[in-house]
Amino acid sequence: MDREMESRRVMEGVKAAHDGMQAAPRKKFKKPQTKAFDYEELAEGVRSGSRLHLGKAITLLESSNPDHKQHGQELLNCLLPFTGNSIRIGITGVPGAGKSTFIETFGEMLTNLGHRVAVLAIDPSSSITGGSILGDKTRMESLARNPKAFIRPSPTAGTLGGVHKKTRETMLLCEAAGYDVILVETVGVGQSETLVRGMVDLFLLLVLTGAGDELQGMKKGILELADAIVVHKADSHNTDLAKKTVREYKQILHFLQQATEGWKTQALPASSLERTGISEIWAMVKDFEDTVKKSGYWKIRRQNQTKDWFRSMITDELLSRFFDDQARREKVKMLEQKVLQDDLTVSQAISNLFE
Repeated sequence: MDREMESRRVMEGVKAAHDGMQAAPRKKFKKPQTKAFDYEELAEGVRSGSRLHLGKAITLLESSNPDHKQHGQELLNCLLPFTGNSIRIGITGVPGAGKSTFIETFGEMLTNLGHRVAVLAIDPSSSITGGSILGDKTRMESLARNPKAFIRPSPTAGTLGGVHKKTRETMLLCEAAGYDVILVETVGVGQSETLVRGMVDLFLLLVLTGAGDELQGMKKGILELADAIVVHKADSHNTDLAKKTVREYKQILHFLQQATEGWKTQALPASSLERTGISEIWAMVKDFEDTVKKSGYWKIRRQNQTKDWFRSMITDELLSRFFDDQARREKVKMLEQKVLQDDLTVSQAISNLFE
């Protein structure tokens, strides 16, 4: 009987809150307060020459976040009085011309002379991630470690001309940080390089020795944009061919309109590998600066560039606001289908869109 009773006895379970126990108080998690953006603090860091603060400032400008955009413009406005004190050099060239190698050698020479050099290396964007593909910073390892140099690779993000749409503003930040030589390396070579010409003081074109077929394939437009042509990779075993190429370019330049008023476009040989002709290129750059400043065209060009920048920003803003409207986006899609189905001409669709 005792065994039977024992088998029927139920053991007490663990008591929980539903058994009358007091539940443990819940912890309250407070959302950390967002620190107010202090653009004056960031501006001070940029002005002190901190590469870390400069990188943060450029990231802020390039951000598509609306708040970041506003803060970036506040920062830029604060730094504007300290800009405009550099020489801006655009560097382009045919594939394989050795742009990155030249920039590294040229940049190292300039830092040895006491200059501070900022390199805005524009990479083609990945169609998948939107990021840079080439990674110019990894191809300029020596210059990247130089405390007097700053390298900023930026994806083109689909922008024509091989330049990021924020390159102009990035140049201003670099100037405010004390960099007195700005080098803008562009993607490839072509007619769209006019965008680069429109933001630099001097436009330098790198070409290879042995003009021949290369001259035939090169567009006349890019030659008319150049203030200087550097026949690159003019190594010791290639000296005679390099000199011949320089002569050929000089002959061509006689028949072309000059890119800068009062300046005759130069053609020079150089070898980054053997570090020859590099100092001559800098001497040519300084001669260009002196000549153009004396003529007054230096200031005129920069004012024209700022005016063109202002007008292009108007176009960008109009497009942005136009497509921000949901109803308008839907109407665009509807009219697009009618155009594709031959129900409307393109001109009729545009007129319909703006009615």
